[in-house]
Order: sequence, then C-alpha cells, then structure tokens
Amino acid sequence: MASFKKTQIRSLPKIGQKVTADTLYWRKLNFPVTVKEFGPIDYIDVMPIEPYFIAVSSAAKVQIYNPITHQVHRHFTRFKEAAYGASIRSDGKLVIAGCDEGHVKLFDIGSKSLLRIFKGHKGPVHRCKFTTDNVHVVSFSDDKSVALWDLPSETEIIKFSEHSDYVRAGCVSSISSDLFLSGSFDHTVKLYDARSPTGSTISVDHGSPVESVLMYPSNSIFVSVGGTELRVWDMLAGGRLLARVSQHHKTITCLHLASDGKRLVTGGLDRHAKIYDVQSYQVVHTLDFPSPVLSLGITPDDFTVVAGMANGLISMQHRQTQAEARALNPKQSLKVQKKSQTAYRFRLNADFRSVNRTFNPATDVEVATKTDTNFVSRYDMFLRKFQYSKALDTVLTPYIRKKKPAITVGVMHELIRRNGLKSALAGRDDSSLSSILTFLARNINDPSHANIIIQVANTLLEIYESSSLTPQSEKLFLQLQEHVNREVEYVKHLMEIEGMLHILLASTTTQARRSSTYVVQGSPVKPMLPSAAAAANATMIFNVG
Repeated sequence: MASFKKTQIRSLPKIGQKVTADTLYWRKLNFPVTVKEFGPIDYIDVMPIEPYFIAVSSAAKVQIYNPITHQVHRHFTRFKEAAYGASIRSDGKLVIAGCDEGHVKLFDIGSKSLLRIFKGHKGPVHRCKFTTDNVHVVSFSDDKSVALWDLPSETEIIKFSEHSDYVRAGCVSSISSDLFLSGSFDHTVKLYDARSPTGSTISVDHGSPVESVLMYPSNSIFVSVGGTELRVWDMLAGGRLLARVSQHHKTITCLHLASDGKRLVTGGLDRHAKIYDVQSYQVVHTLDFPSPVLSLGITPDDFTVVAGMANGLISMQHRQTQAEARALNPKQSLKVQKKSQTAYRFRLNADFRSVNRTFNPATDVEVATKTDTNFVSRYDMFLRKFQYSKALDTVLTPYIRKKKPAITVGVMHELIRRNGLKSALAGRDDSSLSSILTFLARNINDPSHANIIIQVANTLLEIYESSSLTPQSEKLFLQLQEHVNREVEYVKHLMEIEGMLHILLASTTTQARRSSTYVVQGSPVKPMLPSAAAAANATMIFNVG
C-alpha cells in the first residue's frame, strides 16, 4: 500500500524590499530617542570631531546636545527673536548662529560667552557657515544678499546681492576658503569666489525655490534640492546638469553626506529620509519619521543619525554595537555560540562499550540510524480517512482563514482533485455556511486564489440554489455577489484604460513613422486583459430563493 501524500499548500513569495548591504547597514540603527523642543527644528549641525556634539537651532535659542547622554551640554539664549542655522567650527570651540534681527552672533562653547556680533544685514539670517580657514564667516540673509565676514576684526569683507528673493540655503567649500554656494527662493543657485568681487562665477536654475545646497568634498560637484527634486551639477563644466532625481512626493528640505561621502541623504516634508548612492543616485534605503523632516545631522562615523522635525521633535538614532545586538537577540547569539554536534554515520556497539576487550571493527561498529517522526496536520488526517467535511472545517477556523488563507485554498484544491468538494459543502448549517461565505467574499478578489475560489463558489451555488436559506445566509450570498460585481467593474475599467493607451500609442507610433518616412501597414489590436477571462469566469448567477 502506497504511503499517504500530504496536501500541497501553494505558497507564493512575498513581495518585499530587496535586502542589500545598505539595507542591512542602515537597519542597525536602534529605536530613536526623542527630545521635544518648543518650536520647529530649523537646523542641525554636527561637530566634525569627537565627541560629535550636536547643535540644534529652535525657537529663540541654540542648544548643544551630547549624543551619548542625549542631554543639553550647552545652551545659548542671547536672542531676542528666533535663532537660525547654528554651525560649529571645525575645531569644536566656537558656534555661530543667525537670527531674525539680521545679526550673526559668535559664541564660545566652553564659556558660553558672546564674542562677536556681525551687523550689516537688513533681514533675518537663516544660514551662516565658517570657512575652511576658520577665520571667516559667510552669512546668507533674507535681504537677498550673501556676505563674507572677518572674525578678528568683526568687519564685512565683501557682499554679493545678486539674488532676487530670500536666500535660505548656503554652504562653503571644504578645500578653498574663498568659494561658497548660495541657494535662493528665486530658483537659482550661485557660486561665489571672494577673489572675484564682480559677481558670481556660476549661476544655475533649479526650477523651484531652493531649500538646501551641498558641495562635495572634491569641489567638482554640488547638489541643490527644492520642491520634490534633487539636482546634481558639474562645477568644473560651468554648472552642467548631471542628474535630476525625484524620489520624494513632498518638498525636500535638507541634505547631508554620509559614509565618507559615498552616500547622500535627503529629508523632506513627506516624513522620509532617502539615502542615495552617489554613483548612480539610486535610493538604497529609506528612513521613516513621525513628522515632516526639516533638518538632518549625521556623525562622520555614521554612528548617530539626528533628525529635526516640524513638530519640535529631535530624533536621535544610534547604530547597534555587537554587544547590543546579542542582548536584543539572545537566541541568535546562542545559536552562533553553540557548537553543532557532529552527526556520526557509525558508532560503537553497546556490547563493546560495556565490556573491556580488544576492538574488532567487523563486530563492534554499527550504523547509526535516525528515526524520523513525520508530523501530520489535522486536515491531512481527516483527508486520509476520507472525512472531507471535517477536513474543510479544520481550515475554516478564524485564525487559519484570516492569517493563512493559502492553507484553506490548498485544502479546497485537494477536495476538487478528489471530487469531494460537493460532499464537503453539502448539509451545512448557518454557522458553518457563514464561515465559508465569509472566506469566499474576503478572498475572491485575490488573483492568486481566484481560480480555486470561483470553482468553490459555483459548487456552493449549485448545492444551495434550490434550498431555502435563512436571512443570515442570504445576506452573505448577496455580499459575495457585490464583491464579484465590483471586481467585474474593475476589469471593465481596466479594459477601457488599456484601449485608450493603445490608441495613444498607435497615434504616437504613426507620427514617429511618418517623420522617419517609413510607412508600415499594421493590423488592429484588440484590447484584452489577461484578467478578462477571470472576469468572465467570475460572472456567477445568483438565484437565491
């Protein structure tokens, strides 16, 4: 007698995010620690040297956080109104910030004292940066100007007023102290050279108000963001457009480099931070946040990722260490640490182990056998006994039909193959019939199971069309009919759309062929979707008495 063959459950692969090295790398960030401020987080700047303190500009103050303790290390409140764009100098000793008063204020981080006030702008200063020589400051103001200041003398060296709208974005070169970049709401990005007082050396049109700009460390490429687009420009080619990327569906607000300049991170009002490969500008990972992102900060070693949001939240995420990973997943660490037991094919005979005598390979060695215990599920047990109704009832429990519908469909398929579906569906009361009808209505729109479920629904109608039904069962049949009618309407709309697309593509192809002086006779195309056959099969006749 042949052994019983288990029911084959057809499991389709789940469509999910492709796991790459970048995905694994950025998934190691721990659950974020959040800090609440009183206003939107305008700007975040990370100290470029250890201990990587974080300067946060929010409301009328600038606070410097310790990334390890998440506590405020220093705070500066010498502002009458809002403070903007606080930036830490490369040696970590000074911090500079703009304000609504049109001033640029310089503070000493160690003593918290106000060292300089640079006055000259007539509008709020939203961004200010130290140059690479650490003795000059560049400020970007709402008075449509960009100014270069001297720290020791507290004087203005040069000012450029070429923009026609607010200047809300700016950055400086990491190589030359004379080059700096500005982005304005007039849609332009301009590159300035302090040695050329006549004006900007490069000017490009971004196409929308510029929210942030960034210059690569090599000084050959710069990036601008505004609207939903990120644009990459070639500085050496005079501002030639290299790439144009649109992965956000709301305004992009901030930019930052990560992984030693190999990754570019953008944050937007759509509450996402997109991480790009700077070679292909393809998104390699996405970070999600609970509120629109206004600013981003990443430490040079990628250990800490900080995001400032519109609702005043500061999110700080740290990368997992190996000890933390083992603590969070002790079972996995035990599997790694536990030595696998060697499965020997041969073993010593029990007689030889009990008696102290000379070893004889011919008689003292036996083959090690392993008894396999095959687990048989309940529905297979009932199918083995030809109890089809009980097998179907087993897979109609609420957990299986909601969480694992593939098992229910697999058993129905096996019943169809055995010609036992009618006997399994016949003679049911309202309770068991409602479970079947609920499952059919829930999954009849699933294309992976539609073929089997339509056969079960047709068989169910054949059995109960002439019998009197209770109001509850009749209501469930009508619900199933609504699902089928809705699916047929969807297919009709898709066929109409496909026909429109065929007309558009045919006209475009005809114009292209005429322009190339080639005439090709084509046969008409009949619009037909693969799902149309399924829709035809799904038109069931409901004659509920």
